[in-house]
Parts: sequence; structure tokens; C-alpha cells
Amino acid sequence: MPDDAAAATGRVVLVGGGPGADDLITVRGLDRLMSADVVITDRLAPVGLLTRLGPHVEVIDASRMPGQPTLTYDQITDVMIDRALAGRTVVRLKGGDPFVFAHGAQEVASCAAAGIPVEVVPGVTSATAAPALAGLPLTSSEGAAGFTVVSGHLHPDDPACRIDWSALARSGTTLVILMGMRQLPAITRRLISDGVAAEAATACIASASLSEERVVRARLADLPTAVEAAGLTNPATVVIDTTCTLAQSGSARLSEPGRTLAARLPTKVSG
Repeated sequence: MPDDAAAATGRVVLVGGGPGADDLITVRGLDRLMSADVVITDRLAPVGLLTRLGPHVEVIDASRMPGQPTLTYDQITDVMIDRALAGRTVVRLKGGDPFVFAHGAQEVASCAAAGIPVEVVPGVTSATAAPALAGLPLTSSEGAAGFTVVSGHLHPDDPACRIDWSALARSGTTLVILMGMRQLPAITRRLISDGVAAEAATACIASASLSEERVVRARLADLPTAVEAAGLTNPATVVIDTTCTLAQSGSARLSEPGRTLAARLPTKVSG
């Protein structure tokens, strides 16, 4: 028979909540959320779903807002382990996917070391959701045969940066940059210096899937200025067409909230 400590141990479920809209969580993710005793949520998670939880559910806000005090990653893990060891089902509700720039692997390892069962529920990452919602194909038969997702939180010349931007410039893939708003001017300069055309089509999608979603489209050389002029801020996803096969006007264009997908896509003329 299991001892009392083992019998009392609960479990942890890492749930990818998707790009932000409440209805873009997976069916399994919603099921696990509704069965939770404790929910530890992030600021980019679909927090509107928390209103569906029963009054017995403990909700812990672990939002990591830039420049504001919050729980450290170690503290978040400690809370998960503490509640699970008390026999509770803990859902770690994240934005996007738990294993895409979300510290999911570290949290799984910490729980496993503590003897706590862990389940991972994949989520729709903004790396693919944001371009799709903006009507931007990441691959096409005429253009890019692949796409590359990278973090842009470090300056390209930072010694700690492990991204080979020169290789990306030559990759022939569509580039998707997450967490790159602060370094956007440096990143665009680097890509142009490494061979990507200044006229390459780009887009910045802010608050993808939410009512405040906005999309700026511009040439690569103009993107930082266009983004700043439009007042776009994080969370945002940057898409760069290194193959230069997507149609792009020379000036920046801003897609306003509420526009339908059909309005964003080019009209196909038959005949």
C-alpha cells in the first residue's frame, strides 16, 4: 500500500492557454482548468476563463509584468509543489504553449524531482496564431518552405545572445520573432546588414486574438518607425518575409481591430 505522503500527493498540469482569447484554449486545456483545485495564472493566459471557476478554487496571479514586483520563477515552482504535496490538483495556466519560451521544461523537472505527477497540455502558440489571425501565411508553395521562431529579447550583439542572425538572414524561411519589441531597431538593422532586402515584407501583430488586436505592415527598413508611430507594445509578434515573395506596399499600413480576415487577405481574381 502507498504510504500516507504518497496517497496525499496531488498533481500538476501545465496548460497552454493559447494566444489570449478565451475560446482559443484547447478542449483538453479547458477540461483540466475546470477540474483544478489551484490555478496559477500568467498575464498572457486567457484570464477571462477564471470567472468560470468555482468559489473553492484558489487562484494565484503569477503575472510577470516588466518593472513590477512579482513572484520569481523559483517561488512559482515552490507554490506548485507545495499545493500538490498537499493533495491538490494544480493547473499552471500559461499563455501560448508551455514549452515555447514559457519555462515549462524547468517546471516539469522540478515537479518530477519532488515526486509529483505532471501532465503537459499543449497550447496554440502566438508564433503561429498571430500571423494566421492577421492573414499572413508563414509558408506557401511560391515562397518560404519553412519558418523559424526565435526570441528577440536580447540585442543581436549581446554576448549572451545565442541566435545566429546571419544564418537566419540566409535561411530562406519566414522569421517569427517573439519578445522582440525592445530590440526591434537593432534586429532589423542586423538582418538588412546580413543580406535581407530592406524592402522585405514585414508585420507586427500586437495583442493577437484579443479585441484590441492591431497589425502594422511595412517594409523591413521602415518597421521600427511604423511600430513606434502606431504605439504598438507587447505582447506582439513580428513576422519577416526573408524570401521577398509576399506582396507589400512601400508604406506602412495599420489594420484596425474588428476587421475580418477576408478584408485582410488579397482578393483572388479568376478569369
